[in-house]
Amino acid sequence: MVIKNHPSIYFVYSVLSQNKKMAMPDALIYLDNNATTPCDPRVVEAMLPYFYEKPGNAASRNHPFGWMADEAVKQAREQVAQLIQADPREVIFTSGATESDNLALKGVFELYRRKGAHLITVKTEHKAVLDACAHIEKMGGEVTYLDVDPDGLISLEALEAAIRPDTILVSVMWANNETGVIQPMKAIGDICDKHGVLLMSDATQAVGKIPAIPKAAGVHLMAFTAHKMHGPKGVGALYVCRRQPRVKVAPQIDGGGHEQGMRSGTLNVPAIVGFGKAAELAVQEMEKEAQRLRRLRDKLEKALLERVEEASINGSREHRLGHVANIAFRHAEAEGVMMTFNQRVALSSGSACTSASVEPSHVLIAMGRSGELAHSSLRFSLGRFNTEKELDDAIEAVIRGVDKVRSMSPVWELFKEGIL
Repeated sequence: MVIKNHPSIYFVYSVLSQNKKMAMPDALIYLDNNATTPCDPRVVEAMLPYFYEKPGNAASRNHPFGWMADEAVKQAREQVAQLIQADPREVIFTSGATESDNLALKGVFELYRRKGAHLITVKTEHKAVLDACAHIEKMGGEVTYLDVDPDGLISLEALEAAIRPDTILVSVMWANNETGVIQPMKAIGDICDKHGVLLMSDATQAVGKIPAIPKAAGVHLMAFTAHKMHGPKGVGALYVCRRQPRVKVAPQIDGGGHEQGMRSGTLNVPAIVGFGKAAELAVQEMEKEAQRLRRLRDKLEKALLERVEEASINGSREHRLGHVANIAFRHAEAEGVMMTFNQRVALSSGSACTSASVEPSHVLIAMGRSGELAHSSLRFSLGRFNTEKELDDAIEAVIRGVDKVRSMSPVWELFKEGIL
C-alpha cells in the first residue's frame, strides 16, 4: 500500500496500533453504516498522494501541481458520474449531502420563485431537507408535507393531488436513512413530468448501494455523499440535470465561481479523489456486495424475530435496502438496550443527525408507530467490512440486552400478565 511510502504517516499508524489506550477494542462490531461507513483502504491509498506529494489547488492553472490536481478532479468527476450514469458536467461537488440538499432546495426556490413558491416533500425526509424547507417557509414559500403509509411509502395519488399551478419542486428521498424504505422514484418522476414540475431526491443512502440513476427515474436534482459508500467525510455531490430540462440553481455560497458558478470554494482535492475511487469500487462491487449484505440482514432479522418476543420490522419488507433492518422490541427502551452492549456493538436508535434528541423518531411517528414503540426500535445497518461472525455475536448481544431491560421493566411484567 502507498502508506508504506509515507514514513510519517506510517509512524503515526504504528504508534496508534501499539497504544492500547488509543486503539479500538478487537471485539468492537460496527453495525451503524447508515450513519457513516469505514473508509475503504483502497480509497485512502488513492487519496494519500494529494495530501503531500501532489498538494496543488485545482484552480491553479500556471504550474504542474495545479494541473495534476485539476486532472485528478476531472477523473473523480467522471468516476462519480459513471456511478449514476450521468454527464460529468452534471456532477457538482459539495461538502456533503446536507449542503447538496440545501443548494438544491434553496437554489431552486430562489431562482424559480417567479414561477411559483410551492414545494412538496415528505414527512419522513432527512432533517437536511425538512429544516431547509422550514427555512424556505420563513422566506415566504409554502411547503406541503406528504404523509406515508405504515410501510413508509407515499401515496402517488396524494402526491399528484398536492401539485398545484404554482408548484415548482417535489423533493422525495430515494431510500430512507432509518428504515431503508425505497420510494417508487420512477412513478414519482412520471407524475412530476406530467405536470412539468422539477423533481429532487436526497439519494444519500441509495447511491452506491442500489442503482440510483436520476435520468432513468426522471429526477432532475439528486444529493448524495461519499462517506455513506466507504469514501471520506467532507465531500458530496449534487446532480443537476443539463438537458430536457436544463436545470439551474442559485448559488448559496459566493466567491470565485467554482463548480460552474453553483458552488464556490477551493475544491477538497484529496476527498474528491477518494469520492471518485469509492464510486469506482461501488460500480465494480455493488451488485455482489448487495447480495451478501441482504443475506446477512435476512439472517439477523430471522434470528431476532424468532428468538425475541414482540419484535417486529419497521417499514416495508419488500421495498427497502438490502443492508438495513429497523426492528422494534416492544417494552424494551432502545437506549437502555444499547447501554448493555455499546462498548462492543455499535448500533443506532435513529438518524445520526438527530440521535442527541430525546424525541422519538419523526420517521417512525409519521409511519404511525406509537412513541413507546419508536423509542423501542433499533436500526441495524450493515456494510462492506461486516462478517458473519460479527453478526452472530451482535445477535446474541441484542437478545441479552432486550432480555435484561425487560427483566427490570414493570411494564413488561404487566404486559406479560395481560394487564396492559
